[in-house]
Amino acid sequence: MLQKKNLWWLVAVAAFAAFPLLITNPTYTSIGFFTLIYMACASSWNMFSGYSGYIALGSAVFYGTGAYAMSLISIHANMAPGAAMFWLVPVGGVVAMLIALPFGWIALRVRRHTFVVITIAVFFIFQLGASNFSFTGGTSGLALPFITWDASYYFVPFYFVALGIVIFIAILSAAVRRSRFGLQLLAIRDDEDRALGLGVKVTSVKIVGFTLSAFTVGMCGALYAMEQGQIYPQFVFTPVFDVSIALMTFLGGLGTLTGPLLGALILESSQQWLTISFSNGSLYLILFGALFLIVILFMPQGIVVYVRDRVNKKADLARVASAATSPGSDAVLSGSTPS
Repeated sequence: MLQKKNLWWLVAVAAFAAFPLLITNPTYTSIGFFTLIYMACASSWNMFSGYSGYIALGSAVFYGTGAYAMSLISIHANMAPGAAMFWLVPVGGVVAMLIALPFGWIALRVRRHTFVVITIAVFFIFQLGASNFSFTGGTSGLALPFITWDASYYFVPFYFVALGIVIFIAILSAAVRRSRFGLQLLAIRDDEDRALGLGVKVTSVKIVGFTLSAFTVGMCGALYAMEQGQIYPQFVFTPVFDVSIALMTFLGGLGTLTGPLLGALILESSQQWLTISFSNGSLYLILFGALFLIVILFMPQGIVVYVRDRVNKKADLARVASAATSPGSDAVLSGSTPS
């Protein structure tokens, strides 16, 4: 028999799968696509930063690397525009992992605060490199093979591929959390020195977690490049991406499975809708500020942890009330045995 929480996961997947079939407006399908992209990236970011406690602000390196890998391979291989290009999406993830390995080896030799600074520095190196190297197209960017799908249908294939990536990273994140490797990451988050003393190979575990989290972000970058048909360094190597996925994760609940997914669903869908609906493209920043003010004041651990604690508290109170009103409760409370 399926557990209740697993049933809720199946209902959520079914709802997302039905969305583009029931809501056929391409504008809303595009909002759904970008929302899924950020849900996947936030969950992948949380799989390392949320579990290990090392806040990375350089994930745009992997996003941009995946986008450029997709673009360069499709251009130089003279690929025909179409669904066959989807096979390059996991290639973008693999290339991102190859970049993450030396990146992590350098950055993760230090502790948390210095690590944040190094990730930011590496990000700017990649951003400036993409803007100045000739093979990346410089500031002019790159144009991929143009896909001529019908406008009313255009976003649907991208939506379902993005949904597949979200399902993949949700399963992977859950598997990591419940594994011995995940327990090692959580031990590092709680007390790195104590974990080291207990025999955890701290540096190796951090590098593996960091590299593993880059795969999904790289795939999302590749999928974004394919959907856009062209990329520019200022859009794929952007600090807004790093800040966004971190804020989405903190809003939903850092270190939880559903928190990053929920945070990205709320923030990215509202941001896309506000940008499309109103001429002021910065209006969503007001919403973001208001939401985070509420969370900081009333839900500092995120929405998921807050709701879970409230539900558990109500359940505990209900059990106490039930025990107090049950037959023989007075005898139990007084320490005597009912006859």
